[in-house]
Amino acid sequence: MSADRTPGGASGETPGGNGRAKAAGPLRIAAYLGLLLLGAVVGTAGSLVQGAWFPGGLLLALLASAGLFLGSARAVGTQLAVFASAAGWLVTVLWLSGGRPEGDGVFSAGIGPIVYIIGGMTLAVMCATMARSTQPGGIITRLDR
Repeated sequence: MSADRTPGGASGETPGGNGRAKAAGPLRIAAYLGLLLLGAVVGTAGSLVQGAWFPGGLLLALLASAGLFLGSARAVGTQLAVFASAAGWLVTVLWLSGGRPEGDGVFSAGIGPIVYIIGGMTLAVMCATMARSTQPGGIITRLDR
């Protein structure tokens, strides 16, 4: 064990020693911001589709949300990526669920919007807590066999 306790050691690499320098930080932040915006887009599209074609639209909106959350976890490889896309999705969906003073709103009354909001957040939690696959050349644990 070395005496250097800083993350990444003296060479500036990540603690895993995979050779990536700290320059990946701005790229990862840009990826999180992109996922936040993509979550807002999927949340907006799902809010419109789930009410337009009720049973099929709700299923399509939930599948799109699951694809977003699972895809963000696989693309970036962190649970924070799922949180970023879920935060954009949730803020947009909650903003659209609130009506205007005139009485207009995106969501109709009924069970569909409730299933969409609760189902989408359940999918986000499921994707955030899924076990990640091992990296090529990584350590194989007892459960990976």
